[in-house]
Amino acid sequence: MTEVLVFHHGHGLTAGVREFAERLRRAGHTVHAPDLYEGQLFDTLEEGIAYAGSTGFGTITARGIAAAEQLPPEVVHVGFSLGVLPAQKLAQTRPGAKGALLLESCVPVAEFGGAWPRDVPVQVHGMDADPYFAGEGDVDAARALVATAADGELFLYSGDRHLFTDSSLPSYDEGAAEQVFRRVLGFLDRVK
Repeated sequence: MTEVLVFHHGHGLTAGVREFAERLRRAGHTVHAPDLYEGQLFDTLEEGIAYAGSTGFGTITARGIAAAEQLPPEVVHVGFSLGVLPAQKLAQTRPGAKGALLLESCVPVAEFGGAWPRDVPVQVHGMDADPYFAGEGDVDAARALVATAADGELFLYSGDRHLFTDSSLPSYDEGAAEQVFRRVLGFLDRVK
């Protein structure tokens, strides 16, 4: 089916992110989920973001880019929150990307050099009252991205949870996460 590269969020490569990747595999996709934190997991998002900050967000993104170099360019890039940095950069700048799925975060397109590629479909998913996604401007970046993309969709879910898609975290929202997963599967089936 489709080759997929999944980048984890600020807690690290949690059991919930690994489960998401495994569910995609069971649906017939080839999935890669590199550990951008080199084995470290953090109990709180603040600790994980502090680690990423001390390591350097550029370094974390570069680790994602390096993981992609081992794969053909024709992949769908998936990012959870912090993982959107390498996912969006690769989808926007690496020729051949088949698509991007940006979960609970979105970066302004200008951050990675201008326009969204016309041949790269994209979906953005987030909660409408998430203090990070809605409160820090990611939803505005997502609206701008999908407005300029030839094939772009923004899905907003009712709620105020960040990382609601990770089944291993207290912020998990099963109903919303299942909607996201169904839409992700539909997207992957469409872009194969």
